[in-house]
Amino acid sequence: MYTALRLQRKLKRELARGAAEITVVTPDPYMTYQPFLPEAAAGAISPRHVVVPLRRVLDRCRIVIGEATAIDHAARVATVTTLADAERGGEGGAGGRAVVYDELVLAPGSVSRTLPVPGLADHAIGFKTLEEAIGLRNHVLEQMDIASSTRDPALRDAALTFVFVGGGYAGVEALGELEDMARYATRYYHNLRPEDMKWILVEASDRILPEVGEEMGRYTVSELRRRNIDVRLETRLESCADRVAVLSDGARFPTRTVVWTAGVKPHPVLAATDLARDARGRLRCTAELAVEGAPHAWAAGDAAAVPDATAEDPGRECAPNAQHALRQAKVLADNIVHSLRGEPLRTYAHAYAGSVASLGLHQGVAHVYGRKIKGYPAWLMHRTYHLSRVPTFNRKARVAAEWTLAGLFKREIVSLGSLEHPRAEFELAAGGKPPQDPPDTPKGSS
Repeated sequence: MYTALRLQRKLKRELARGAAEITVVTPDPYMTYQPFLPEAAAGAISPRHVVVPLRRVLDRCRIVIGEATAIDHAARVATVTTLADAERGGEGGAGGRAVVYDELVLAPGSVSRTLPVPGLADHAIGFKTLEEAIGLRNHVLEQMDIASSTRDPALRDAALTFVFVGGGYAGVEALGELEDMARYATRYYHNLRPEDMKWILVEASDRILPEVGEEMGRYTVSELRRRNIDVRLETRLESCADRVAVLSDGARFPTRTVVWTAGVKPHPVLAATDLARDARGRLRCTAELAVEGAPHAWAAGDAAAVPDATAEDPGRECAPNAQHALRQAKVLADNIVHSLRGEPLRTYAHAYAGSVASLGLHQGVAHVYGRKIKGYPAWLMHRTYHLSRVPTFNRKARVAAEWTLAGLFKREIVSLGSLEHPRAEFELAAGGKPPQDPPDTPKGSS
């Protein structure tokens, strides 16, 4: 989205007279600002304010809702399956349509990296999309409702046990925000206390949040444990079959909630191209963000292995995070324009500024320009930074307004799980059978 936004500004005259056309192929008609997913899950931000509508922002671009299933760059042709193609051809689609292009930009991001853990595909939920974040919020509140209304101690214990796998940004921030929300919600349940809930963070390495440094990582562990969160380092999830999380240290936790945030991998569309990839499956790129050995092909973000021009060590690559991706998008757009006009290309170079992470309301950690910050100042820095980075003034104003109102009024603790099946009530009234969720799948999972 950032590349297309800059291109439509740079090529304004060409677009106006029909000399250029920008086509954006995307599975969703919006861009998700992922750093706000934990706060959306906790109810601090409305879900619709975490996304940016592409048709409004990219008003000079052609938006195609669909997915590229194959790319033949030698012939400059992409095979795209749209929503209409899928409707005509059923679940398998109708084979897609050929889209001819002159310049190709690949920025599909990444998808969750899963492992062959028994029961994972059946019972776990990810935390990478807005739908998963809101579904997880509904699920957590629903489990509290179940625990409050049952006399079965085993069911109550499983409902109040929440296992998060992965100690990176997604896992730690999601756990911190949801635990904070659930602890607040217990004040409205007559028979639930914060001590009744078990929150467990499982991390295979010996530290969490490596981006904020070792010292801040240790502080984060201490802060989470102070909140009675069970942090287990150098531990793996061996199985989650039969609603029991089995860990490599021998611990077993009956649970109805397993959240998987243990890493990402390149988008599968990259494997369906004739472009050069590295050992991790990312596109091999030059410092100008061009794909190696493929003129007129460009890439940025998680999909691109870009040399770090600011690193002292030769061969080092830019980290696959938003800090680099947002800046790469602008340089990429500029280089496409330079290429079209026969001008020299820019080299992408950005010294890593640091990282910030939220651990829940008024708690956070940061390591910025060598300075280590924790607690309320880090949390405030986290909010300030991401408010400045979320696209469009419209979204900035709405998010700021919601944060202001949240400081004046109480949290919302309503589960809207029925949104998953909006026709259920009508079907029941019409004499049909309402749809049922799979027994072990959290509502809202995908």
